[in-house]
Amino acid sequence: MPPSAPAFPPLIGLLGYGPATARALRDLGYLAVPLPTEDLAGVLAACQTLRLSGVLVHPAHEEQMYAAVQPDEAARRAGRVDAVALPLGALAAGPQGTYTLTEALSDAVAATHYAARGASALLIGHGADLAAVMPLTRLGFTQVGFVADSLPAAERLSREVPVGTATYALSRRDPALQTLAERADLIVVTGGTLPAGVLQPYHTLLDLTGRLPLGSATRLELGELPGLRLSQQLLHITGQRLHAGALDQLVQAVQGERG
Repeated sequence: MPPSAPAFPPLIGLLGYGPATARALRDLGYLAVPLPTEDLAGVLAACQTLRLSGVLVHPAHEEQMYAAVQPDEAARRAGRVDAVALPLGALAAGPQGTYTLTEALSDAVAATHYAARGASALLIGHGADLAAVMPLTRLGFTQVGFVADSLPAAERLSREVPVGTATYALSRRDPALQTLAERADLIVVTGGTLPAGVLQPYHTLLDLTGRLPLGSATRLELGELPGLRLSQQLLHITGQRLHAGALDQLVQAVQGERG
């Protein structure tokens, strides 16, 4: 978390979020103001001058914001930024961006007590979206497969798992996909559609797209994920840690305005 001296109460900029999110933040003791979505570098400079603590970023603007800030490792891996801290003072650093889904997802899966240790996981996405779920590979899986739009994208990710974890990499079009999927316990989908014949009744499905039919498989529900993610966003923006369970109204407002 970058050092800062936020105003009191903390003043938060909203990029892409509206009145419902502003009201929910006010109920938590924050003040929130909407920001223009053009010329983000200029907008962020003005925000620092006005002593905003940071910016909460709507998913529609995460890639755009990435180009306007100094991203941390999580943001660089995802190519996105969902929260920006604005250090204050004459010698302050520039806007500091992060992407909180990565760690929040790992915490949310751990909170379900899913028995990852010793199991096998298959991660299916486009490429960059798979990078955001890499912390899942630290939960103790003995084998992790990566399926991306291209084989090189999947291979790059397979080289970044913890030592001792067996890996394999495939493209979505690989005819071996269905056979290898049969050996997996957990199927994680981060983007795109689920290739036909992959999901079986004995699988557990973690659908991060929110669009896949369940069928007869068991769905891994991450009810704590939205609150955990917002807690980390607010920590990055304000330096204040709020318990995820205290953010129910903010979760509802944010999800409503994400559409």
